Amino acid sequence: MAYVSIDGKKYEKELLELAKAHTTGRGEGKISKDEAADLLKSANDGQGVTDTELDTLKYIRETFDFTDAAASFFDEEMAKL
Repeated sequence: MAYVSIDGKKYEKELLELAKAHTTGRGEGKISKDEAADLLKSANDGQGVTDTELDTLKYIRETFDFTDAAASFFDEEMAKL
């Protein structure tokens, strides 16, 4: 697993790249509900969501633009973690 450091904090590179891929290219530049589900699924790919993956998801939520539906869905799912 590869990591990146942003402002001295460790984040999962794969999740950040996935979020960037979902917000570049075609589309409106916001993470959709399906893309938010994809991010959550990617984070929960092993024995569960690690602390680094959780921190990365929080960073993505604070940094990237989400559609209203995606934001509500993502926030509800994050509350369960």
